[in-house]
Amino acid sequence: MSTEERATPSALLLILPVLILLVLFFGSVVHLFSYGFYEDGEFSTRYFLQIADRPDYHVVFLRTVLSSLTVAVVSVVLAYPIALLLWRSDRWRNTLLIVVLVPWLVSLVVRTYGWIVLLGPRGVINEFLAWLGLVDAPVKLMFNDLGIIIGLTHVLVPFAVISILASLLEIESNLEEASGVLGATAFQTFLHVVWPLSLPGAFTALMVIYLACIGAIVTPILLGGMTHNFVGSQIYQEVMYTFNMSKAAAWSICLLGLSFLSLILLKTIERRLLGKRS
Repeated sequence: MSTEERATPSALLLILPVLILLVLFFGSVVHLFSYGFYEDGEFSTRYFLQIADRPDYHVVFLRTVLSSLTVAVVSVVLAYPIALLLWRSDRWRNTLLIVVLVPWLVSLVVRTYGWIVLLGPRGVINEFLAWLGLVDAPVKLMFNDLGIIIGLTHVLVPFAVISILASLLEIESNLEEASGVLGATAFQTFLHVVWPLSLPGAFTALMVIYLACIGAIVTPILLGGMTHNFVGSQIYQEVMYTFNMSKAAAWSICLLGLSFLSLILLKTIERRLLGKRS
């Protein structure tokens, strides 16, 4: 028996978990579409038309997209210098990386309640500003888009750090040495060597964080309140409060379509920008 033939059963065993995940995923999507397009056993687009007609639902989608983009951009901007520091710190890289990942050791709900303690009307920040005499009334830092953006950025920055660091670690050290030998300054080397080669990691971080944000539920509910819904929190309300599974499925299908279109757009922008630099 040849080596390829002996490897076939092992290969099938390795592929099996992937096949199970794909079957579960597509099965759930089919189930989702059956809920969204069928009501009382009959084909219906009632809830899709309702979502398309109501201006307040349009605001929910707009808030979700704009806030998610803001979080993604801010997270990448904050994460890049951290990833650069980790890349330069060969000796302390693992220790510093643990520090970056420490927030993941705490429950998402606990972290979000921590931000409530900081951002609330009688929270640490407002009490400190009042003590300094800078404000007469509490500054509204939560139950609005700002609170959601702060909370989501804190949660997702480590994703960006890891993604950018992975790209930086792939850069060969002799490229920087060659740039210096050719007379480039440290800034010129960064601008023309390090920065372009790290952009794929930055774009990956941007896409991952954006897609994570548009489906967020816990942080928008706790820091945004009931008046600043995301699509995810709107779906949660339809399931948990009104028990309207068909409408929740319609929202979910719209969110799935929005995610797919956003991903295509971001990948197109990435290809064009990186293509111009190559």
